[in-house]
Amino acid sequence: MRPPTIRDVAERAGVSKSLVSLVLRGSDQVRPEKRQAVLAAVEELGYRPNAAARSLSERRTRTVGVLLNDMRNPWFVELLDGLGSRLHDSGLHMLLADGRLNRRLGEDLTHTFTDLRVDGLIAVGTLPPSAALRTAAGQIPTVVAGAREPVLPHMDIVAGDDEHGARLATEHLIGLGHRRIAHIAGQGVVGELRRRSFEAVMREHGLSDTAIVEQGDLTEEGGYRATVRLLGAARRPTAVFAFNDIAGVGALSAAEELGLQVPRDLSLVGYDNTYLSRLRHLWLTTVDNASHDVGRRAAQRLLDRITTPDRPSETVLVTPALEVRGTTAPPAASGRRP
Repeated sequence: MRPPTIRDVAERAGVSKSLVSLVLRGSDQVRPEKRQAVLAAVEELGYRPNAAARSLSERRTRTVGVLLNDMRNPWFVELLDGLGSRLHDSGLHMLLADGRLNRRLGEDLTHTFTDLRVDGLIAVGTLPPSAALRTAAGQIPTVVAGAREPVLPHMDIVAGDDEHGARLATEHLIGLGHRRIAHIAGQGVVGELRRRSFEAVMREHGLSDTAIVEQGDLTEEGGYRATVRLLGAARRPTAVFAFNDIAGVGALSAAEELGLQVPRDLSLVGYDNTYLSRLRHLWLTTVDNASHDVGRRAAQRLLDRITTPDRPSETVLVTPALEVRGTTAPPAASGRRP
């Protein structure tokens, strides 16, 4: 049996094909009884619009390309959930590409999105400099989500307020009585913002001499190695603020392997409030970066830019919050431990 067509729907509903098209596009210029007749016919016949034909007629593919820095990072899960739900509400679908795969293959999958003529592009996370992304941003509506770069004309940025989030983490540790605090730093503009905020807070409290910055690489292994170096120093820190939860998990592993108990011997704060931080045997104190909200706002910005491509660029910062769990406590020698 051949699949039902729009002509079949029109005949069943007793209306014209053009009126069926108006109903399927969600037009408000159709009388309620006609709309109901068309929708009933669609349901009875099991009609599904031809996406390819609709794309040709509308000159839109109703797809959005999403280029992720690294699909292995759990922080992206909730961001994608917020992003996808808002796009779905507007009848758009996501096509995902992994930036890490870009680097392994030695090619830029941004070209694939432009070849597929997506309606818009969202770059998620800190991606390496890309000429293809810059070119795409000049051709199709583009938004950066969860990062602060690149900054390009007619391109919006939606991210967490990294400076405020790092301040929350650092002031929490200082408030507990810690003085020798280390920060496992990240990369890119986001990494620099969090590091500078950490150093600024330590300086405000007169703790510049005891502030330590150790470079990481955003991975669990990087967090582990950085913590091994920190804890092998003559005067090891009593607290560590990691760039993200993944690095925090690596730091936790390093502390335990070296015979230290968290938080008795070492307090630990992560960042992003991923599902890892909520695992009961980790129960990591972390900064909630409001990733779901970042995703929804990024989707809305893209929808706005599709409608008005030439409007001025805008940076939207979402306010983070501290989630205190089981990996932070006063230092053992401070006498403040309950």
